[in-house]
Amino acid sequence: MERDVFSALADPTRRQVLDLLTRRERAAGELGRAFPQISQPGMSRHLRVLREAGLVQVRQDRQHRYYSLRSERLAEVDAWISKYRGFWGTELDSLEAYLDGSKKAARGKRT
Repeated sequence: MERDVFSALADPTRRQVLDLLTRRERAAGELGRAFPQISQPGMSRHLRVLREAGLVQVRQDRQHRYYSLRSERLAEVDAWISKYRGFWGTELDSLEAYLDGSKKAARGKRT
């Protein structure tokens, strides 16, 4: 069963796991230790969701499982976000113009 990538990314813990995996592959136990507030079964559920969403892949080596990031599904997220990048730039330009106008108005009141 393949999960929706956006549902998997909705959880902040899973996003933090992905952040850790951007640096290098990590063992499941190492990921678990990075989140001491989460039980081992809880971390296993997070890793399963990420795996089912195609965001991570797992490699078995003897008794250890190693997780690494899969960038293919993140491209889907990037494609969706790219539609909004122009909007952000426009909004930031509007905010900058507003703030510049507010500064000028404040200076005019002081003189």
